[in-house]
Amino acid sequence: MKFNVPTKLCFLRIIFAIVIIILLLFPFYRFDIAFPQILYKNILIDLRYIIAGIIFIFASITDYFDGRIARKRKEVTNFGKMIDAIADKILVNSVLIIFATQGFISPFIPVIIIVRDIIVDAIKLCVAKEGTQQAAIFSGKLKTASLMIGMVLTFFYNLPFELIGIKVSSFFLYFGTIMSLISMYEYYKINKKVILSEFL
Repeated sequence: MKFNVPTKLCFLRIIFAIVIIILLLFPFYRFDIAFPQILYKNILIDLRYIIAGIIFIFASITDYFDGRIARKRKEVTNFGKMIDAIADKILVNSVLIIFATQGFISPFIPVIIIVRDIIVDAIKLCVAKEGTQQAAIFSGKLKTASLMIGMVLTFFYNLPFELIGIKVSSFFLYFGTIMSLISMYEYYKINKKVILSEFL
């Protein structure tokens, strides 16, 4: 287990995710801690979500740079791939679940995303047993980028688009959800022979 820069960035992303979870779920009111709320154009903005959104942006940036640095320095390792996938799922899935439970998005979105992740991980496990690695595909990257944009906009109350009544955050979240299903099918299609051989 080598703690190179990309791996450290993955662990930093996990820490960012934990901070976001605490910010959004911890009952601060029980300790007489209140975050300021701002009424802007009939939109009640809770400062917790703005702070969490800023942290989420930094976490997303580490997701971009850890892979880029690992490839550039030729420091791609199996442990690094594993911790990168774990960090991504903790960050994205936990926030989607929180958004759903707090009424910001439909529960449909995290359910589809999490089920898709389970199936894709199972496919990658089958492929790994054959001694090969399934690289990320374009539709999967597009799904991740769309979800990230939608989640950032949700943290910031879909501003400024909310002022003109356009749900841009919802568009990116639903588009990312659709792309997650498309990418799942593509992962299956690419590895169909390996998957079916497990049952033959």
